[in-house]
Amino acid sequence: MPHRSTPRARRTALATTGAAAAALVAALAPAPPGAAAPAQVRVVAPAEPEHWDPLTDSKWAFADGQVVMTERGTAPPGPRRPFEYAVVTKGPELGSLSYRAEVRIDEPVTRNDRDVILVWNFQSPTRFYYAHLSQDNTIYPHNGIFVVDDADRRRIDDQWTGTVGATPAIDDTDWHDVRLDYDASTGAVAVYVDAADEPLMTATDTTYAGGRVGFGSFDNYGRARHVKVVGTPAG
Repeated sequence: MPHRSTPRARRTALATTGAAAAALVAALAPAPPGAAAPAQVRVVAPAEPEHWDPLTDSKWAFADGQVVMTERGTAPPGPRRPFEYAVVTKGPELGSLSYRAEVRIDEPVTRNDRDVILVWNFQSPTRFYYAHLSQDNTIYPHNGIFVVDDADRRRIDDQWTGTVGATPAIDDTDWHDVRLDYDASTGAVAVYVDAADEPLMTATDTTYAGGRVGFGSFDNYGRARHVKVVGTPAG
């Protein structure tokens, strides 16, 4: 029988989701007339190898407007963390941002732990955040928001009850529009799937306040296209 959160836990998660979403909208909104506005930049990452730095070049292809992870990665030495990803190298490191892309999980749906990840605040291979978009939401490392801080990845999303997380983000092999909003001043994060009005996942963490974005998978494979990020340069 699947695990289910209690009514109280669901009410708490919804309240937290609404607060985090409101804070992010305010942080990323244009400044009012007459107010000094932080400089924002727009980073577009075409599906070309000069714009991306994969962990393992041989596991990636860039064609037809798609950034494609063609096979599963290999567990790296050191802390437990995603096996394979590519980081956007063009443009500045970003603080607050809104990261948008279309993503697809290519692993067959018969494998329940299948996933892709969005990476942000990447500072090194053992220092970054990622959002794990999975078909499964019943175990700790699946379908949540995580920080890697020179140690095994740690779950930080509000939706995790200890037994179940947010509704599975992707349970097919179709394309899905995803958006990740991040406020560097508060550490608030919200992840939206398929233009939903409310975020699927939220978190608040201030371990890092700037870095690069990326795309990959914990231990599966998939692809992305139309990768665009709007944000403020990291200070």
